[in-house]
Amino acid sequence: MKEKTIFNRSAERKSKSRTILEKFYSVQFSLNNSGPVYLFKLRDISLNGLCILVKGDSSVLKQLEVGDILDMKYKTPESFNSSKSLKTRITSKNSHDHFAGHTLVGLYIIDKQDERL
Repeated sequence: MKEKTIFNRSAERKSKSRTILEKFYSVQFSLNNSGPVYLFKLRDISLNGLCILVKGDSSVLKQLEVGDILDMKYKTPESFNSSKSLKTRITSKNSHDHFAGHTLVGLYIIDKQDERL
């Protein structure tokens, strides 16, 4: 029964991430107010749903920790100037067989506004 619960949560995340990917193309964030701004294409290739692909030797990857909560700007595909800021938790950092030298960084939108997406 425990496995079924885990499966349902995974399916729920996948469904939610597909809805997000229909509305948003990329995500932009900064780790501090004076640092650089990072921009990544949103993907849905991990088992847990929404993620970004980051080069393994990138300085941003070294600074991102699982559990971190960041304000991220989600950009729409129609207009690069259109975005929505949502609090997002880093849920995982895993390598991927098809993307050698890269890490998949799992994202989970925790902002209550995501219910209206």
